[in-house]
Amino acid sequence: MRWHHEGDSDSKRYLDWLDCAGDDLKAATLLLSDSETLNSAAFHCQQCIEKALKGYILFKTRNHVDGHNLTWLCRQAIQLDPHFREWLDESTELNRFYIETRYPSDIPLELSDAYVRRIRLMAENMYKFILQEVS
Repeated sequence: MRWHHEGDSDSKRYLDWLDCAGDDLKAATLLLSDSETLNSAAFHCQQCIEKALKGYILFKTRNHVDGHNLTWLCRQAIQLDPHFREWLDESTELNRFYIETRYPSDIPLELSDAYVRRIRLMAENMYKFILQEVS
């Protein structure tokens, strides 16, 4: 990663977070080209919004927030701007892909190509909204 090196703390520059969020969205798009990487594509959609929300919160408060729960992060954004309320359902849906897509389980996560494409579009739309909020 261009902004985070071993031993360094997380960037305090919100644009770094938004740039990395964009990288995750690009990764999700590339991973959608192979049906065997749908879990990874869904994970990168979650990562895109996690980083974008953290970047937005950093932009508004100058404070970095920890955590991976998108619903919680979206609620923090709602406190700063009520317009984020319209993204609460999306953040909750994307939230499930943080753990379930990365670790094996007894009940595997079954993702269809069409569903992950919808998830990617959801992440793209939310990402674009966040970019507009910081411009």
